[in-house]
Amino acid sequence: MIIKEHNKLIWRTSGETVVIESWGENAFRVRCVVMGDVLDTDFALLPQKELNCIIETGTDTAKITNGKITAEIVPAASGWRKDHGHITFRKQNGSVLFSDIDHKDSPTPHPRKFRSIGGGDYSLISSFKAYKDEKFYGMGQYQIETLNLKGYMLDLAQQNTQASVPFVISSRGYGFFWHNPAIGRVTFGENKTVWTAESTKQCDYWVVAGDTPAEIQQAYMRVTGLPPMMPEYGLGFWQCKARYWNQKQVLEVAKEYKKRNIPLDVLIIDFFHWPRMGDFRFDSEFFPDPKGMAEELRAMGIEPMVSVWTPVDYRSENFEEMMDRNLLVHVEQGVDITMRFFDGETLYVDMTNPEARRYVWEKLKKNYVENGIHLFWLDEAEPGYTKYDYGNYRHYLGSALQVGNIYPQMYTRLFYEGLKEEGRFDIVNLVRCAWAGSQRYGALVWSGDISSTWDSFRKQVCAGLNMGMAGIPWWTTDIGGFHGGDIHDPEFKKLLLRWFQWGTFCPVMRLHGARNPHIDHVNSQGEMILEEGAPNEIWSYGPELEEIFIRYIQIREMMRPYIRFLMYTSHETGEPILRPMFYDFPEDNLVWELQDQYMFGPDVLAAPVLDADMESRSVYLPEGLWTHLFTGKSYHGRCRITVKTPVEQMPVFLKDGMHSDWIDTVKKFGKEENLKAE
Repeated sequence: MIIKEHNKLIWRTSGETVVIESWGENAFRVRCVVMGDVLDTDFALLPQKELNCIIETGTDTAKITNGKITAEIVPAASGWRKDHGHITFRKQNGSVLFSDIDHKDSPTPHPRKFRSIGGGDYSLISSFKAYKDEKFYGMGQYQIETLNLKGYMLDLAQQNTQASVPFVISSRGYGFFWHNPAIGRVTFGENKTVWTAESTKQCDYWVVAGDTPAEIQQAYMRVTGLPPMMPEYGLGFWQCKARYWNQKQVLEVAKEYKKRNIPLDVLIIDFFHWPRMGDFRFDSEFFPDPKGMAEELRAMGIEPMVSVWTPVDYRSENFEEMMDRNLLVHVEQGVDITMRFFDGETLYVDMTNPEARRYVWEKLKKNYVENGIHLFWLDEAEPGYTKYDYGNYRHYLGSALQVGNIYPQMYTRLFYEGLKEEGRFDIVNLVRCAWAGSQRYGALVWSGDISSTWDSFRKQVCAGLNMGMAGIPWWTTDIGGFHGGDIHDPEFKKLLLRWFQWGTFCPVMRLHGARNPHIDHVNSQGEMILEEGAPNEIWSYGPELEEIFIRYIQIREMMRPYIRFLMYTSHETGEPILRPMFYDFPEDNLVWELQDQYMFGPDVLAAPVLDADMESRSVYLPEGLWTHLFTGKSYHGRCRITVKTPVEQMPVFLKDGMHSDWIDTVKKFGKEENLKAE
């Protein structure tokens, strides 16, 4: 049966209901259920105005057109019986974007395989044709050193260093968003593309057609939400380490930056500044006057940021009440623990529960906001289970197996909505994970607790670019990596220097890490508290590196008006700040394979130094005139060049004469000079 309903095309047969409807310009939302009506879930997709679609129906075929995209649905045979609808998506010119699998691709070609797992829930396998030479980009943040995801199988699951954001852009001219927060996987295979959900109630995806990657990516941003405007303190340099363990130390670091006349926008107080996980407050023994501390920092022009965690320790002053009110994630079987860390056994806050979010916000408001803290670091955002047995954890919205991937989005939403209630609009939430829609809640995602290695460094470049294509424009890393960096090791210093240079040309420039050797501390009762990492300020690595670090902080300050423009453009359109070369040069076939250089906005090409002893590197310059930021030498594009990489230089090129004043300004920078752009 075929039904036309406003902007919807509804297909029913053999127990399956498929609904295809317009959802934004040049886009469709496709939902399918077994024996029922489709659900109006709003995990990430925002309501869209109804568009005038063209719907044509035949005896047993139908098609719907919305601008640049057409969906055709026809009966498909499984053996001798026509038992499901086969969907093909086409461009305006009639060429195929992609389609469901058919009998040529599989002996059992049903494109949407639902298998009952009880209670009205299903596991789902949704399969589509594969195309030779198709390339895929996006999907969030995975620790792999590749940009093109063709040939990869990716887990749809949130873990430390991994952020699953299931939107992908195809080189064939479409974008595909798997609108399902279930645990699962996607395979971009040579024979077919397969999306799976381990527990779900329906198949739900969104697809858009566009002439360029930029058009496709920005269409996705319009239906899942645009980021806020990045506040001014997001544009400069951020200082952090694991961890500043008391108020005195925090203020000493801030004063030293001011004494040395080094610009600093944000100073971050990391984890375990609290008595117990889940207390959501400062430990008064180590932070006796948080309000006075925040005021003193702000008087120096430095914004304080504070870490918040999601696990609640059994010994926390809030645990019993939260447990009694069902505000914590429930363990279905076994020991009632979701994470063990340091000396604590914990349960996570159920961020899918509106009451839990309200409870936590009231604690945060009382203990942080009223003490002058307005910037938060949202750690343990996946959340980071000790054992990733998703089927054993239950949330307010359902099992973690069915809804678990939405957790970081709900976590970020808590802070965004709470701060807006307080009249704040300069909201940035530094968060360890994300899902679709997180960007509209001010999510600044960092790439988690990564290793301090060259291999890890190279992976971050690809991760950041794919995050931008997946709709997360605010992104950063721990400059130098988190684990394993020894401040006395010459090899680590090489890595840190090159990472710092690259961090200058990331959306947010943030130095962090748990540096070796660690330092032990005890409290007034003689109890061991969480250790402190070695010093991680820019003067901690010797005068030679400090001078180069200062130079790059000055470059960041010099670029402040440009970065402000990039953030405004992203706020208005969703355009990523960090983006692959093909975003700006889609007609150049050579740039689709480049993964070790990128565009920092439309005017700046950055080519980081990604190996320890790289004395020179190859850079591909697309069409245009490109001027080296440090040497001032210009090159005509559509060619590959080799440039030297002395320790004080990372190859950076300016397009078509833009920002030519930067070249002379950079030459003036040195240890004794400082520039604070207005």
